[in-house]
Amino acid sequence: MDEVIGFYTREFYALDNFSSFKVLYKGHLYSSSEEAYQAAKFIGVAPEVEQKIKNSYSAHEAKEIASENRDKQSKDWDEVKVQIMEELLRLKLDQNPYVKKKLLETGDYLIVEDSPTDSFWGWGEDRKGENVMGKLWMKLRDELRNG
Repeated sequence: MDEVIGFYTREFYALDNFSSFKVLYKGHLYSSSEEAYQAAKFIGVAPEVEQKIKNSYSAHEAKEIASENRDKQSKDWDEVKVQIMEELLRLKLDQNPYVKKKLLETGDYLIVEDSPTDSFWGWGEDRKGENVMGKLWMKLRDELRNG
């Protein structure tokens, strides 16, 4: 894999969590997987924050609300966040045929969340980050191809 498919913006933006592809998660229809992800931090532990996120107007606002209430999020969040993200990406794929189409169009390329600021989900400023989001997308792409 010599070539890289970035999706932070551009042609493959559909793979970005902030892209406007609705996701039905735990009985609520979110405007994006980012909003669902931020709400998941508070399910069962801070319903008032979860509700604020459900009522937010954008993924950016949802993330801001979650950041402001970090002290109220699930105590085991760091242990479950990758599993929850994978679940949300699966839902996004299953519920949005266009996203599935775009994922399959990535071929055999390395998929990278080319965020210049996030070195966990993306590759970060120095391009040496963990790229967990890209790895999840590649895992799901492989599963789609292999049935």
